[in-house]
Amino acid sequence: MPVQNGDESAVGLGSTKKPSLDKDLQKIEQLEEATRAVSRAWPSVGIAVLFLGIAGIFASFQAGAAHSSLLIIAAAIIGGYMALTIGANDVANNVGPAVGARALTMTGALVIAAIFEFAGAMIAGGSVVQTISKGIIDPNLVPSGEVFVWIMMSALLASALWVHLATYLGAPVSTTHSIVGGVLGAGLAAVGAEAVDWFVMGSIALSWLTSPLIGGVIAAAFLAFIKINLIYQEDKITAARRWVPVLVGIMSAVFGAYLVVKGLKHVWKPGLPAITAIAILIYAAAYLAARPWVRRQSEGMENRNQSLRKLFHLPLICSAALLSFAHGSNDVANAVGPLAAIVSSATTGTLVSAVGVPIWVMVIGGAGISLGLFLFGPRIVRIVGDQITKMNPMRAFCVALSAALTVLVASQLGLPVSTTHIVVGAVFGVGFFREQYTARSRRRRNYVRTHRRHAKGRSRALLPDELKHRKLVRRSHFFGIVAAWVITVPSAAALAAVTFLCADWLR
Repeated sequence: MPVQNGDESAVGLGSTKKPSLDKDLQKIEQLEEATRAVSRAWPSVGIAVLFLGIAGIFASFQAGAAHSSLLIIAAAIIGGYMALTIGANDVANNVGPAVGARALTMTGALVIAAIFEFAGAMIAGGSVVQTISKGIIDPNLVPSGEVFVWIMMSALLASALWVHLATYLGAPVSTTHSIVGGVLGAGLAAVGAEAVDWFVMGSIALSWLTSPLIGGVIAAAFLAFIKINLIYQEDKITAARRWVPVLVGIMSAVFGAYLVVKGLKHVWKPGLPAITAIAILIYAAAYLAARPWVRRQSEGMENRNQSLRKLFHLPLICSAALLSFAHGSNDVANAVGPLAAIVSSATTGTLVSAVGVPIWVMVIGGAGISLGLFLFGPRIVRIVGDQITKMNPMRAFCVALSAALTVLVASQLGLPVSTTHIVVGAVFGVGFFREQYTARSRRRRNYVRTHRRHAKGRSRALLPDELKHRKLVRRSHFFGIVAAWVITVPSAAALAAVTFLCADWLR
C-alpha cells in the first residue's frame, strides 16, 4: 500500500498537465463522437419531416375544398412542428431523473413516456380549449378573425422555433412560457399594448422565480429527511422497512391528487374536499401495500446505501409514467390549442373565446409529442438526468415527488407555474443541498484533516480534489439554463412579432 500511495503521489505531483498525446487522443475521440451524433441526427430529421408532411396531408383531407384549406394545412404543419419540439424538450423532465438514477434505461424511459404522453393527450387532453393562451390578450380588441388567425400562426411558429433552438443548445425551457411569449409578441404587433392583460403577464413572470425555488426547497427537504432517517442510520434495513412505505404512501397520495388536478382536469373537476379524501385513501392503500413489498424486497439485503437504492426503482418508474400522462393531458394544449383556434377561425371567419378540438388535431399533437421525444429527446433527458448533478434513485425520488407536490399546491392556489422550471429547480435543489451537506459533514472534516496531515509540506494547490469544496452542480448548466428561462418569453415574443409583421407585409 505505501508503494501505491507513492505512485499516486508521483503521478499527481510530477506533472499537473496531461501528456500531449493523451490530449490529442481525447480530441480525436470527441470529434468521432460528434461525427457519430451528426450522422445519427439525419435519419431523425428525415422522419420528422415525413411526419410533418403526413400532418399536412391529413389536414388537407379534413379541410376539403374550403377556401382556407392552404392556411389550415400550413397551420397543421406548424402545429406538428410545435408538438415535436415539446416532445424533444419538455417531456425530458418527466423521465430524466429516473434515467439518471439508472432506474430506467433510455429506451425504457422513451417507450413509457411516449405511451403515456399519447394516452394523456388522447384520453384527458380535453375537447375544448381557450383560443387565447392564458388570457393574456383580450379577444374583443382583435379586429377580425383573419388577424386572429395570423396572430396564432405567428405565435405557434415563433414558440416552436424558440423551443427548437433551446433544445439544440441543451436548455430545458417551458413550452408554456414559449407559447405565452409568442401570443404576447404577435398580439402586440397586431393590436398594441392595450390588448395585453399585464396583470396576467406579471403573475407568469413571478412564476419564473417562485416555481424553481419552491421545487428546489421541497426536493432538498425530502432528501434531508432520507439522509437523516435512512442513509445515516446504523441499521439501514430496519429504517427502510419503517420509512420507505411512508414515503411510497406520500408519493402515491400526491401523484393521485396530481393526476386528478392536472391530468384529468378536462374530464373531472372535483373540489378540495374530494381531492383531500382521494389523497388520504390512496395513501392508506399504498402504505398497506408497500409494507409487505418492502419487507420482501429487503430480505437478505446488505446494510449499505446501495441496497436502499433498489427499493426506490419501482416508485420512480411509476412516477415517470404518471408525470408523462399528466404532461400529455395538460401541455398538449400548447400545440393543439393554437391549431384548433386557427382551424375554427379559418373555417368560420369568427373569433370565439373557446373552441372544440377536432380529433385529427389531437392526434397530430399527441403523436408529435411522442415522436419528438423518441427522435430528439435523449439529449435533454441526459442533461436533466445526470449532467446538471449526479442522480441516484433516492435523489430522483425527491425530484419527482417535489414536482408533483409543487404543481398540486400551486394549482390549488391559482399560481401559474411551469413543470419544467419545477423539475429542473428540484434537480438544482438536490445538487446544492448535497454540496452544503457534504461540506459540513463530520466525515468530510475528518477526511480533510487526515489528508492534510499526509500532505504536510506540499503545496495546497496539489492536494486531492476531495479537499476542496466540491461543486456537485455543474455551474455552466446552471447559469445557461437560468439565462434561457429569463429570455424565453421575450425571445418568443420578439420572434412572433417579427413573424406577424412579415406575414402582414406579404399579405
